[in-house]
Amino acid sequence: MQLRQVALVARQLAPVRHDIFQLLGVTSDFADEGVGAFGLENSVIAIGNTFLEIVAPVEENTTAGRLLDRRRGDGGYMVIAQVDDIGPVSERISGLGLRKVWETDREEVSAFHVHPKDVGAAIVSFDQMRPPEEWLWAGPGWRDRRAANVTTISGVTIQAADPEDIAGRWSRAFDVEAIVDDGRFVLTLGQSEIRVVEDIDSRGDGVAGVRFDTTEIARVRAAADQLGITWADGEIEVCGTRFQFRSL
Repeated sequence: MQLRQVALVARQLAPVRHDIFQLLGVTSDFADEGVGAFGLENSVIAIGNTFLEIVAPVEENTTAGRLLDRRRGDGGYMVIAQVDDIGPVSERISGLGLRKVWETDREEVSAFHVHPKDVGAAIVSFDQMRPPEEWLWAGPGWRDRRAANVTTISGVTIQAADPEDIAGRWSRAFDVEAIVDDGRFVLTLGQSEIRVVEDIDSRGDGVAGVRFDTTEIARVRAAADQLGITWADGEIEVCGTRFQFRSL
């Protein structure tokens, strides 16, 4: 199992997309018409072999729109993990009594979303790709559209009023032990981490940060300066989310 995609939600797609393009060195993305079924528009950006998605509601009364209201602005939305075999994962989720709010089974992919009220803090999706090295949600030719300034998404931070409870729920859902490290709960998925911390901005439970690995930290900082985005302690805030950078 590995962390493959993180989704953010914005009131307006275009300005957030513009800033992320500049910061991460992106020239092209993929707009998935399929998210229209959820009342959304989106942008999927290839970060190495991982992906950052931005969604924005284009209809009233959407899950994304309610999240924007509840958390008082832009922020994190979904965490997507790739699995080798969806069958045992689906059985485990059902055995835990967690509800599935969306499910698909196609030639290229089998996937389902877990109800955010059951797992806590965000929508979680488990996806099996066929073949496993592909990523349907990024569209054709995604390898030619990869960001120039960052190499991979290596972690995501979840904040919660009760981090121990949320870490326990995610631990059971992912079938991965939550290790306590310097006051944080850490779940390791392959080469990446999910960190669960206390609510740091009083905006409630949710995805609070995304960590990128980079060999071009100077380019990221220069882009942030040009955009007037404050850089502090190796991170910036974009789309209501802390973008953290680990220099390789």
